[in-house]
Amino acid sequence: MKTRLAKTQTALLLVAGILLILVSGFILASPAEFYAANRIELGANVNLINELKAPAGLLLAAGLFMIGAIFVRSQADTALWLASLIYLSYAGSRFLSMAFDGLPAAGLVQAAALEGVVGLACLAVLAMRRILARRVA
Repeated sequence: MKTRLAKTQTALLLVAGILLILVSGFILASPAEFYAANRIELGANVNLINELKAPAGLLLAAGLFMIGAIFVRSQADTALWLASLIYLSYAGSRFLSMAFDGLPAAGLVQAAALEGVVGLACLAVLAMRRILARRVA
């Protein structure tokens, strides 16, 4: 069981990290095209582009940390907590926005669902690790 959980943790950190690296990379490299996929027009608003790229840098760093935690096992719990925080805060904020502001483009609804699934999966792995640690102790 412990080996299966370790493999699940590795796969989850890999997926969570790669998703953040890809999304942040697209935002940093080509924000207008990235956001246009969901009918968001940035135009030539340098202030808006700057404001969108700033958190993308944080997401890139977080994604790299999650990938690194696959190899530095002592950081795995921290990486899982970080992934939970990022993915669930994005999902929760999107769902609140949907409740108050209405439904956005289908891609953004799908993003919210994926973020929720990844965030909850990270919490589930953390919970399983704690349960197993208590049984061993």
